[in-house]
Amino acid sequence: MALLLNPNTYRDLIRPLLFRLPPETAQKLADEALRLTPVWKLLEPYLEYAHLSLRTTVAGIDMRSPIGLAAGYDKDCERLESLAALGFGYVVGGTVTLSPRTGNPSPRILRYERQESLVNSLGFPGKGVGNATMRLAGSNGPARVPAVVSVSGETISEIVACHRELEPLASAIEVNISSPNTAGLRAFHDMGALTELLTAVNADRKRPLFVKMPPFPQAGGSRDDDDARKLVLGLAGVCVDQGVDALTVANTRPVREPQLAVGVGGLSGRLVYRDMLRMVSDTRAAVGNSIAINACGGVFSGRDAWNALLAGADTVQLLTALIYQGPGVVRSINRQLALMVSLNGLTSVSEIAQLPREATA
Repeated sequence: MALLLNPNTYRDLIRPLLFRLPPETAQKLADEALRLTPVWKLLEPYLEYAHLSLRTTVAGIDMRSPIGLAAGYDKDCERLESLAALGFGYVVGGTVTLSPRTGNPSPRILRYERQESLVNSLGFPGKGVGNATMRLAGSNGPARVPAVVSVSGETISEIVACHRELEPLASAIEVNISSPNTAGLRAFHDMGALTELLTAVNADRKRPLFVKMPPFPQAGGSRDDDDARKLVLGLAGVCVDQGVDALTVANTRPVREPQLAVGVGGLSGRLVYRDMLRMVSDTRAAVGNSIAINACGGVFSGRDAWNALLAGADTVQLLTALIYQGPGVVRSINRQLALMVSLNGLTSVSEIAQLPREATA
């Protein structure tokens, strides 16, 4: 039990064994463990950290904590019940595409172990919307935990078809317009194209809609980078105008990596944390309180989550931390976050954004 609950024990004993394997092989082992859904449900009382101060509501969705699982871990929505048992406030499955895809050639995941970061060039491998629909319809669902499904495609018709098929089975849909490993998605970085996409999705939607945004360029860049930053904020404005309920800020940061088969990938983990805070802060300043923000990038601790919420986020999504610190990381973050809420004289995580930006426990 201690191996599961304590991220330090996982880091020192289990992770070294897993990291002797190639990343995708280690992931397959983790997937096999997550197949044991009844076991994870039995462990849930030990893996969650329930505290009233952590409860929050986003887009009308009640969550037991603001800590969510980011898209990318469970691409085919086959393990959401087990993942929900790890203590998340919500889980995001996918990204799901209309048709099955093999993704990019291997090697397509690289670990930066010392920096607790990853670079991936997966390119949306998955079994397609039909399989995800079957899985979600056939499961009991994560009973107390909202399930969001990420969808994407290279055309408006593909994304609309995925949305229409999966929306009845999800608490919300997150439209991914920002994978650095899928060139066709960059068409939706044009404000006119994004408007057209969201208009088409809105024509038939009934549940909350999230949009996963592209990242800003790394801080300290050129004037072209500043123009790219303004473009991303313009896309956020389009989402507000189209009635989107939440922005996920942001996807992985594109980097060149010659060790990957395609030579480029998306950086995640601790190396993007500071950039994520800047993106959240700038996006909140641009959109005001008109839309919720899910911070995504490099969160490993309760203090990391606190800083993201203080910067203007409503929830926090993580994935790389789960790989580096194991299934006990969610409990650890929730426990630390609840303590910081209390030490700052607050009663709820929803009050954090009202504090001065330098506030800390």
